[in-house]
Amino acid sequence: MSVQNHGRMQGTALGFLAGYVDTLGFLALFGLFTAHVTGNFILIGASLADPGRDSILLKLLAFPAFIAGVAIARVLIVLVEKRGGAALRPALSLQLVLLLGFMGCGLAATPMGHAAGPLGMAAGLLGAAAMGVHSATSRLLLGHLAPTSMMTGNVTQIVIDLVDAVRGADDPGLKARCAKFIWPLAAFALGCIAAAFAFHRFGFAALVLPVLILLGVMVAEVPAPAAQGQAKPS
Repeated sequence: MSVQNHGRMQGTALGFLAGYVDTLGFLALFGLFTAHVTGNFILIGASLADPGRDSILLKLLAFPAFIAGVAIARVLIVLVEKRGGAALRPALSLQLVLLLGFMGCGLAATPMGHAAGPLGMAAGLLGAAAMGVHSATSRLLLGHLAPTSMMTGNVTQIVIDLVDAVRGADDPGLKARCAKFIWPLAAFALGCIAAAFAFHRFGFAALVLPVLILLGVMVAEVPAPAAQGQAKPS
């Protein structure tokens, strides 16, 4: 597989995964965004203004859980790279463990009723931590790809490029850039739709799909020999 196709596969798979996990968490955990910090801020503000609307505790705790996921991923990546290793598989493995915890706690908490109990809270925090790892991995190790969990910037870039294409801009990288951003965006949207149907049919067991996707990305990852011994500056 060429480097370009490999990158497209990674971006598409991880974009689908992010949309899927975020939507499933939203449906299962009373409007929690596991990968969307901005959305949780909005929901916290709405809940503070109308305390009877819903409980804000899970949304408040999801923010430090997301931060913890980012921080742990950063430390793991630094440690692996200082030893001369390739850090992508370890980082994806960390996300995999957290996603399995998300699914396991969610299954144990089912049926959840009208509020998240201790197991439901644990599920949400593990899901937020998993997506914190996802975001950190994307930024630190997959910077050559378009972001796979934050779509606002992707949509902005695509619109800019489409306008430039229509006006006939002399930009040789325009086509490649459009392809770079459009695939994760389309995959994210498809993941959102798939998660909605899957959760209503299978509940938390539907998280098996993103687990399998992560395993597939890990299996497909073959680090370039020249890159294995290069550690990023910390």
